[in-house]
Amino acid sequence: MDLRHHGDRDVSDGLVDLAVNVRLPEPPGWLREEIVASLDRLAAYPDATEATKAVAALHGRTPDEVLVTSGAAEAFSLLARALRPASAAIVHPQFTEPDVALRTAGHPVQHVVLDADEGFPLRPEEVPAEADLVMIGNPTNPTSVLHPAESVRQLCRPGRIVVVDEAFADAVPGEPESLAADRAPGLVVIRSLTKTWGIAGLRAGYVLGEPEVIEGLRAVQPPWSVSTPAAAAVVACSGARATTQARELAVAAERDRQVLVDGLRALEPRGVHLVGEPRAPFVLLCAPDGERVRLRLRELGYAVRRGDTFPGLSADWMRVAVRDEHTTRGFLDALVQALEGTARQHAPSQV
Repeated sequence: MDLRHHGDRDVSDGLVDLAVNVRLPEPPGWLREEIVASLDRLAAYPDATEATKAVAALHGRTPDEVLVTSGAAEAFSLLARALRPASAAIVHPQFTEPDVALRTAGHPVQHVVLDADEGFPLRPEEVPAEADLVMIGNPTNPTSVLHPAESVRQLCRPGRIVVVDEAFADAVPGEPESLAADRAPGLVVIRSLTKTWGIAGLRAGYVLGEPEVIEGLRAVQPPWSVSTPAAAAVVACSGARATTQARELAVAAERDRQVLVDGLRALEPRGVHLVGEPRAPFVLLCAPDGERVRLRLRELGYAVRRGDTFPGLSADWMRVAVRDEHTTRGFLDALVQALEGTARQHAPSQV
């Protein structure tokens, strides 16, 4: 299983991109202006002090509870380097970079695979008691499941670090299950700014946690890993203007997602299976002979994220990003064609 496979590898020139979860095609004007203005400071070494203060203020934290990072991917690598878990458990299906980071650092990893038939619910008691490091996404990529905050808190116990990847938390109106402001012992929250603000190429994110955990991560972070433009983006994305627009984008994403969900549920008689109630700006679906359907979709001009590189999922699964209504309806029409083509290929020959 290729744990380093990500949605960008499913996209090719000429295809409508439903494989990558970046929500904006480019950063908004106000963010672009802040990034461009920061270029005048490139001669100096970068300093994330103001970015750290901005994040702390946003989440009601103190600066020593915040570490600004070069995206969430760096945060996972820092955790793998700074921590020495005797037993790490990763709740799957979920984003695979934490898995890669831990394995690369030489840590043994256990998978706790949630039940697809029941909608991928989190049952804290299924996580091995001996696990002293647990990683989970909320809302989870790729399942789009939003776990109750209380269920995630139940994972916390003395001597255990619980890492919650909240890369898509701001895509849920009101962030109802976020633990970003929670100071439970051992709780670590990771946020990414690249998805909401269309800056995947810039790399910007941060970690929230207890001061001693943050200090341990800072000790292994390479000097100046957060560039001046990235630090400027973190400040801008932590301000009141960004907070307001993020809420608006979350509401719009819910509306657009409902178009996709309704269309997919209408295809259930054709074998399309949509698990649970999606809450993130993407959905996970299962289709009969899904690999063939996914390849046929490519022929029809649509790229979706393959599911079989996520532990717990087979090639019948695919993740579809939420886009505007026009794009979604075009995709749904193509999906019908792909399903029909697959059905014909499997139909018994007539003699």
